[in-house]
Parts: sequence; C-alpha cells; structure tokens
Amino acid sequence: MSVNVSIDTISHLRTTLTGSVIEPHDEGYDEARRVYGGFDRRPVAVIRPADVDDVVRVVIFARETGLELAVRGGGHSNAGHSVTEGGIVLDLQDLSEIEIDVEGRTAWAQGGATAGAYTAAAGAHELATGFGDTGSVGIGGITLGGGIGFLVRKHGLSIDNLLAAEIVTADGEVLVADESDHPDLFWAIRGGGGNFGVVTRLRFKLFPLPSVLGGILVLPATSEVVAGFIAEAEAAPDELSTIANVMPAPPMPFLPEELHGSMIVLAFLVHSGPEEEGDRVLAPFRALATPLADFIQRIPYSAMFPPEEHGEQPSAVASTMFMDGVDREMADTIISYLESSDASMRAIQLRVLGGAVTRVPADATAFAHRDSKIMVNVAAFYEGPEEKVVREAWVADFMAAIRQSDSGAYVNFLGDESPDRVRDAYPGETWNRLRAIKAQYDPDNFFHLNQNIPPAAG
Repeated sequence: MSVNVSIDTISHLRTTLTGSVIEPHDEGYDEARRVYGGFDRRPVAVIRPADVDDVVRVVIFARETGLELAVRGGGHSNAGHSVTEGGIVLDLQDLSEIEIDVEGRTAWAQGGATAGAYTAAAGAHELATGFGDTGSVGIGGITLGGGIGFLVRKHGLSIDNLLAAEIVTADGEVLVADESDHPDLFWAIRGGGGNFGVVTRLRFKLFPLPSVLGGILVLPATSEVVAGFIAEAEAAPDELSTIANVMPAPPMPFLPEELHGSMIVLAFLVHSGPEEEGDRVLAPFRALATPLADFIQRIPYSAMFPPEEHGEQPSAVASTMFMDGVDREMADTIISYLESSDASMRAIQLRVLGGAVTRVPADATAFAHRDSKIMVNVAAFYEGPEEKVVREAWVADFMAAIRQSDSGAYVNFLGDESPDRVRDAYPGETWNRLRAIKAQYDPDNFFHLNQNIPPAAG
C-alpha cells in the first residue's frame, strides 16, 4: 500500500477531530509515543480520540493515506505493537469512561480504561471483574487476548465475562457484537487479539466481592518449596489464584541485605472465597517454609492493583508457554537455570490455571487453551544489543529445558516472534476459523500491527 501524506494532511485531519493530535513538533510528543518495553519509534502523529466518531475518522484516514495504524490501550504490548514507525498511533487513553450497573451487575467501559481504574470503580460498589495483575494495562488489550489474572480460577478469563463489545471495523463501520449480533465476530475477539477492529467499548459481568485475602508472600526458593507451591496451588479451591515468581531477591527494603540476590519465590495470592475460609486455604503455602515476608491480609480487591512508578522501564527479553506440571526434578532445573545467569534480574513466573477456565468448551471462544495446566513466562533484563543476544540465548535454552507436552502459547504474552508462535496461540481449527472471520471483516489485513492472523485466501 502506498503512503499518501502531504505536509498539510495531518493538519487537515486535526480540524476534523474532537480529540487531540500530537505531532513530532508538538510539546509532549516524546512522552505520547512512549510505551512499555523501550520501543523507540516515531509515528507521524499520536491521536487521542474523544469519541467513537473520532475513531472512525482516524481509521478511514489511515486507510486512505496508507499510513500504518497502531492501536494503543495501556501500551503494554510485549512486541511493541502499541507504537509504529512513521504511522499513526490511535491512543485510546481519553476513552476511559466506566458505567457501573450495580443492580444488573454489569459494566460498560470504554476501550482506553485501565484495569486499575475499572477495578476501583467496580470496587466502590463491592463488585469486580477479573483482568490481569497490573493496574496500568488497558482492559481492551488484555481482554481481546483472553485475560488471565487474580480471579481466573474462580471466575474464568476476562473474555468469559465479556457480554458485548463496540467495534470499529476496517471499513469504518461501528458494530456491536455479542452472542446474538455478529456472533462470529464476538467469538473471534474473545482471544483473537486486535485483528478485527478497534474495540471502543466493552460490557462485562460483575461479581460481588466485598474483599479478598490477598497480597505478597515471599519464601526461600528451594526445589521442595517451588514444587510444593505448585502442588498446593493445583490442589487449592477455585477461590484461590496464585502467581509465583521464582527469582533472585531484588534489594527490597523489607528483606535483609544478606538475602539480596538469593533465590526466592515472590508470590501473589488472592483468595476470593468466604472470609472464614481464607486463612485455612493459605496455611499450606505458609507452611512450605518460614516466610521471608508475609503481606497477605484482608484488603479490597482493588488494593491488588496499586499505583505504579513512572519513569524509565528496563529492557527485557521474555518468552511464554504452558507446562503440564512442576515436580522436584523440574524445580531443580528451574533453579539451576536461574542461578546460571548473571542478568541483573531474571525470573520465571508460574501461574496455575484450571478451575473456571476449564469449564468453558475449548471451541466456545478463540482462546483454545482451556486444558492447559500452568502458564509460564521466563524473562531477563539486559543493557545494550550485545547483552540482549546473550539474554535471548539464555531464555531460549531455559524454555527448551522445561518444555513438556503443551505446545501452546498465550497471545497476550508473545513478543516480536515468528508466525509459528502466533499459530501456537491458536491451535487446530481455531486458526482456520479466525482466518475466515478475518477475511470477512478485514480482508486487506489493515489491522496487522498485532499478533497477526492473515485473512483466508479467497
């Protein structure tokens, strides 16, 4: 596609929009183009639409001019898909309104709302929807890929609680998709990522949640503790979801200096069941070893999404997959690999799935990994291109050493990888069905700055 942009083209577009247009010569441009992950790309404009009509105009403009369009919610794409070099960034941050229907236990939220803002708004009414584990993540992006967070075993993925979505398609049409209207599109966006349009509003179920027993538990990372933690997480009731990070201890103020650099399990645990059962459910985790720190307490669910520090983000290489299990031998391998690297920070993250996730048929949504047991992420920080190569090799070797029978991948955690890795996210017939729906709604692959699903031929 040829690009047709004159000096005055963007200026003319600015006059047609209610929202803001930030160009390279404007104050705040460098901040506006900044995303997580250190991607240094310079778009011709960052556009912050004020309403769905602005989104339509930008989509049509990008198509007519041939400019690549990056859609940004929270800007957390591991592959840098939230920003483009020489194209347009459609930054949804000003589309952030959240409407809570307390009696109906549903919410409409605009696509630029963040998980933290949504959780706080719902929590004011002692209600919740499960998203991820980071407050600054945009609910649009995390939902379109699936949504695995602190309530996943109790209430399922974010897409399992999605009731409808307003979408601007590649031809500039505004559709509302749900189980009755455009059901094929509704199926596709529940796991298929940003391939099918710009999602400007989403409607979710809400669940009563006055409080949770949750927070951080830090344990020494021996093979017995790591394997035991996973076993206890698998055996726990669905009301408990966990995230275990096995890593060298950073210089956190609540850990003695002599422990800095030693291997720890830094775990997040959230029990969303009856208050009187929480301590009993968490007791086996505390019994694995004498805790180095225990910040688990009765808190509002929104407290699991604290404000984040802004500033320069470290650069990291990472990879993701699913595992079948972690026994003592596998835990030995995990700790051995972590000890073999001299990266300033390296970690493996283990999230036990199951529960409500498994009670949705694999073909009910475009997220097909319903029977996957444990989601895994391996990451290492780096400084400079030479060190990046070393860290990439370490991550690849680590992943190969722990790979088991599950060849799938979670699309939201994929980086800038290969088409084969995108296929891993959509196994079997899921891939073919997504390509057919892509051909219907975006036959020219206009929305391609994503973990791309090419339209089916013909």
